[in-house]
Amino acid sequence: MHRSRVSTFLIDVRRDETAQATGFWASALGVKTSTPPGEPQFTVLEDAIPGYVTAIQSIDDAPRYHLDIETDDVAAEVARLVGLGAVEVSSWQGCHTLEAPGGHLFCVIPVHSDPGYFAEHATVWGNT
Repeated sequence: MHRSRVSTFLIDVRRDETAQATGFWASALGVKTSTPPGEPQFTVLEDAIPGYVTAIQSIDDAPRYHLDIETDDVAAEVARLVGLGAVEVSSWQGCHTLEAPGGHLFCVIPVHSDPGYFAEHATVWGNT
């Protein structure tokens, strides 16, 4: 048995356009921004979507939006989603990037939200 939930909405932006995109989204949504310690590629849009992390991510690829699914068992969640038709395209530091049918990218990551919040809002998969 494992649990998972959508935890993060990311706005992926080319590295050289990050400052302009951050300014736009912060102003458009009326929110403050912050950078998590040790993660300079992310700029959090504070409370843009209550209950979820919303952030700008600097990337070296095409701009897009993507979701992160957090889970208490990354291997089991990746296997479950691959069984549903997703294809794993990469992994790095505990994050697995998958492509859903239809071509949309998303990531499976270890739990990073408050444990109580995660327990209350996650879906339980497998035998109980």
